[in-house]
Amino acid sequence: MTSAPLDIDAKLADIVPRLSKRLREENQRGRSGRVREVVGVIIHATVEEARLGEICDLVDPKTGRRVRAEVVGIADGSAVLVPLDDLAGLSSLTEVIPVAAQLQIGVGPGLLGRVVSALGEPLDGRPLHAGTLDDRRPVHAFPPSPLSRGLISEPIQLGIRALDGMLTCARGQRIGLFGEPGIGKSTLLANIVRGTDADVAVVALVGERGREVREFVEHALGPEGMARTVIVAATSDRPAIERVKAAFVATTIAEYFRDRGQHVLLAMDNITRFARAQREIGLASGEPPTRRGFPPSLFAALPRLLERAGPGQTGTITGLYSVLLEGDGTLDPVAEELQALLDGHVFLSSDLARRDHFPAIDILRSRSRLMNAVISQPHRADATHIRELMSRHAEVELLVRIGEYQKGSDAVADEAVAKIDRINAFLRQSSDQHESMEHTTRRLRDIVNG
Repeated sequence: MTSAPLDIDAKLADIVPRLSKRLREENQRGRSGRVREVVGVIIHATVEEARLGEICDLVDPKTGRRVRAEVVGIADGSAVLVPLDDLAGLSSLTEVIPVAAQLQIGVGPGLLGRVVSALGEPLDGRPLHAGTLDDRRPVHAFPPSPLSRGLISEPIQLGIRALDGMLTCARGQRIGLFGEPGIGKSTLLANIVRGTDADVAVVALVGERGREVREFVEHALGPEGMARTVIVAATSDRPAIERVKAAFVATTIAEYFRDRGQHVLLAMDNITRFARAQREIGLASGEPPTRRGFPPSLFAALPRLLERAGPGQTGTITGLYSVLLEGDGTLDPVAEELQALLDGHVFLSSDLARRDHFPAIDILRSRSRLMNAVISQPHRADATHIRELMSRHAEVELLVRIGEYQKGSDAVADEAVAKIDRINAFLRQSSDQHESMEHTTRRLRDIVNG
């Protein structure tokens, strides 16, 4: 009998990938090294040809414990690594094996409605099927070329009257929510995610308390809000590098949906904890402290992160970043840097919060730099007039309270005193209430004409 001819092409198709994989593994083994020193959260290891940003596997030969780490520096012939997990179980015998790649995550429609970690792994107890993820992307990427970006030309509805009416945000704008702890930044972000007309929302919970993640998913967003939302969570107990990566992973996911031509809302709560995690890594790896102890790498990382948001060639990423303020923020280097980098700032007032005024937005202190570029002339005129009335009322408020205000001496002040209650009612909004942009502008016009 003669044997059937071998299908050489089929054999090669099967052998070549396995051979390539084996060669890569042998090459990685050839570059492997050992842990030399562990100080705090920093690992020093002898690794041949270590590359910045490269992921390494730390494998202990006795316990079998395996931990991933990222190369963040090179010093005195050693690679400086930051672990992406707990270091318990590793030893001086631990082998360090570079994987010849930067951190990547799977992206696709299957992420909608899911809660994932800063490494792109599911946290909600359900498997993340590869079939629902149609691409893998590096966590660190370059922003679009400045001249390839689309022009910002239309507003985005956030569902909050104070924002849509008085501080209108544009599609592709980046805006900061500044305020002290406990005055409603997280609640406001959740309300915006539920009320926005964006196609997709990506929420980064950076350094939050563990209990707050589930509360945000089930109470703040609910099933309707989660249906079009991806949440990336790195709680306060996670390693500093993971809290940093959460911000970049959320931005990478937002970029995927933007590149599909969708309008994405990227909400980050909060970027101050990202900065503190970056400080922890920088100081531990030997960087010199600068302003308020923050290392130079932070002030390089912030624009690299923020510039990835904004308009693309087709879709847009509208970025909302909550910022914790120390005092009034005048001596806070992170808040100061963010005000310079972002396209607008919304300040939340502790005084308004104490009066149960939600959202506690200080309109007179806040500004949207792109508002005038995306709203109509009547809307601009109405918002300007309301702002003028609020400013004038602030000037005469003390006189009104003590009964010393004389009506008729100033027409603008008289109008401000007469309309301040209607203005405050317009600016206050319950956490379960959302309004369209059209209804908001109509109410604004009614106040002006009333």
